[in-house]
Order: sequence, then structure tokens, then C-alpha cells
Amino acid sequence: MSIFKAYDIRGLYGKEFDEDTARRLGYAFGRFLGGKGTIALGRDMRPSSTPLGDALADGLLRAGCSVLEIGLVTTPCLYYVVGAKGCQGGVMITASHNPAQYNGFKLCGAGAVPIGSESGLKELEAAVARKETLPDAPKGAGKRTSIDPKPEYVEHLLRLAGGKIGKLKVVFDCGNGAVGAVLPGLLAKLPQIEATRLYFEPDGTFPNHEANPLVEENLKDCKKAVLEKEADLGIAYDGDGDRVFFIDETGETVPADLMTALLARRVLEREKGAVIIYDLRSTRVVAEEVKAAGGIPLEERVGHAFIKKTMRDKNSPFAGELSGHFYWKDHFYCDSGLVTTMKVLAMASEGKKLSTLVKPLRRTTRSGEINFEVEDKDGALARLEKAFPGAQVTKLDGVTVRLQDFWFNARKSNTEPLLRLNVEASSQAVLGDVMKKIEGMLGAPVQHA
Repeated sequence: MSIFKAYDIRGLYGKEFDEDTARRLGYAFGRFLGGKGTIALGRDMRPSSTPLGDALADGLLRAGCSVLEIGLVTTPCLYYVVGAKGCQGGVMITASHNPAQYNGFKLCGAGAVPIGSESGLKELEAAVARKETLPDAPKGAGKRTSIDPKPEYVEHLLRLAGGKIGKLKVVFDCGNGAVGAVLPGLLAKLPQIEATRLYFEPDGTFPNHEANPLVEENLKDCKKAVLEKEADLGIAYDGDGDRVFFIDETGETVPADLMTALLARRVLEREKGAVIIYDLRSTRVVAEEVKAAGGIPLEERVGHAFIKKTMRDKNSPFAGELSGHFYWKDHFYCDSGLVTTMKVLAMASEGKKLSTLVKPLRRTTRSGEINFEVEDKDGALARLEKAFPGAQVTKLDGVTVRLQDFWFNARKSNTEPLLRLNVEASSQAVLGDVMKKIEGMLGAPVQHA
């Protein structure tokens, strides 16, 4: 089934899947978890999330599980509930930053350990595809209850700041996503923050802009407000709150991998010699900064299921991805836009402007992530691998080619029919030469993501 991806389930609601799919998924997931225990169930602000959640809960009950409904929350809040309440697992109904007609499911087991293609999603896909007649719920086996976890989650966020938060002027852009349901409660506890609030109303039709801060176009309003309000920084979230992007006081976007480098230095002040994980699209500056701060940099493939597993294996306190996911050991090894917000607010309260902190890290030239529509993706990757004689080639995810003055990674998208490319070079001239050669092989890019 095409809706089953590498680390979540996502597709066009009403066309690629419906409530029957959700019910079967709930039943299959409940059986996968042993047909017992409590499963936390959260949802985002999309109109379809409520009926899908009801159907999935029915499937879980039929499997013998209890369901703890936590309502409209962020995905990181669901992770918190699963970890803090000792739930057997959790399901978040969301399609993250995808347009309104999409929806999907993010699954995790006990301790908020993600369920991905290598840890259960393939088995669940097969079970859903069988379309077996589902049994009624066993008598007395499970029950459906609900709580509001947001006040407790806000206290959790406050505890994780890692420093004192001072008086700051901050622009927050929730993009009409689920963060708008949680952030007001947090700001109520931070009266020293002079907040400009953009698009806090959760609205799954996304009337103002897509809730995808990785696309620069979606940051325009936040940047404008930062300059107009003379704010210290701007912060923009994705649809389900597991990604976040930061804008400095000059209105410039800070690439997420440079934020990884900044935050890693702070983490390593407290945890000397720790392993810091970053995805293979990230600038080489991350590894350089981690080493300089006495840490051990470790490259991993793209995707939260892979990052989280490696964090647990290496007891890593922190990881970051170019897409704006930041992961924290003290948040059950999970990503959270608001946990990261607290860490950055504490950093910004120490007196230095964000642009000043980032400036020394802007020492390379990069393409950003570029997408290509390529019919034979495997063939294209093979050609790229051989096109640069003498290069170091690794295949952790797609193909990464490294030479002295540049490196690039090309990989197949896990969520879209695209080949994704990231290039970093020592100068604009070198970047131009590399891009010209690659575009001669792959054709013109179709969009920037």
C-alpha cells in the first residue's frame, strides 16, 4: 500500500485510505502490541483527524487495548504522554506539513520508541491489506478514556529549558498547526517574553500558508514581523509541532544544521565527550563544531526512526536534522519543536544576538535541498556514484560523494516520488561547477524543498 512510508503512514484522505483503513490499522497495531495495555491517541487540526481517530480507537478496542485520548495536541506531546504515563504505545493522527487533503498516522511503542519500516510497519501494512473481518471488542478488555495533557506537558517544557529565560521579543508563527493548541499555555508561564503571535488558530485548511517552515516562502510573514517588531528572533513550526525553524534578528533564516551545531556546543558543555548525531544532509560544519567542543560526531541516515534508534544505541543526548527535527534524550529521545524552542530561548537570553552566534558557522556555500523527478532513480544514483573519479563514496542513504572542495548526497525521498540532492562546496564557483555537472545528468530541478 502506497500510504506506508519508511517511518510513518501518510496519504490522500478519502482516496488512498479512509476510516476503514484506520480501523484495521488500529486493530493490527493493537495486536502487534500484544492486545493489552493502554495506547495514547492524539490528533492534529485537520478536519479528517477526528473521524480517523474514532475509527482507529475502535480498532484498538477490538484488539483488546485501552485507549487514552489526549485530543488536539502536537506529536511531541503524544510522545511525552506515552513516555511519562507508561503507555504501551501511541498513535498520532497527522500528515505533518502536507496539504489539507492529506492525513496519516505516526506510531510508537512503549517509551515512545518509533515504529518504522524496520520495526513493524511492514507487518502492519500486510495485516491491513488482508482486509479480514474484525472481531468485536472482548468483553471487559479495554476502555476509552480522555485527559488534557497540555498543562503537564507545559511543565515538562519549562523543566527542559537548560537555562534561565530572560526578557525577549519573539515572533511565533504556528502556521495554523497543532502548536497553536499548546504554545499559549507555555507563553502564559513566560510573561517575560513579549510575543508576537502569528496564525495560532489551529486550522487544517491552512488559510495563511502551508505549515512547512522548510520552504522559505512560508517564512515570509514571520521574517516581516521580526523586522517590524525589532524582535530578537522568530520561530516557525510545522503542522504537528515536531519541526521548528529559527529566524535571527536581521530577518535571516538560520539553517537547521547550523542550529544543530550551536545547540550541540551547549549540550557538550554539560556532557563532555558525548555522541552528537546529525543527518547526512547536514553541513560539515556540524562535525567540525562537535569535535571542537570535545564531542563525537556521528552521521546517520534521514528519518526520525533511524535517528532515534541510533541515539538510544549510543546514549546520545542530542541530534539534529536539516529538515528542522531536533531530538533530545531528556524528551524520551524524541523530536520536539517546543523543547528546542525552550533551549534556544535560554541561549538567546545570554546576551549575544542570534546572527552573531551563527556568523562563524556560515563558512561554506550550499545548494539547499533540491528535488529532481527521475524515472530510474537507482540508475541515476549509480551514474552519480561513478561521475566523480577519486571521490570517497558512501551509501548510508542514497549516495554521498566527497572530494576536497565539495560533497553531495543524492537519495530517494521516503515520502514523495523524487530524488533529493544536497551539495556543499568551498566556494560559489565550485558549487556552480558541481551543480552544472549534476543537472546535466539529472535534468533541471523541479522544486526546492
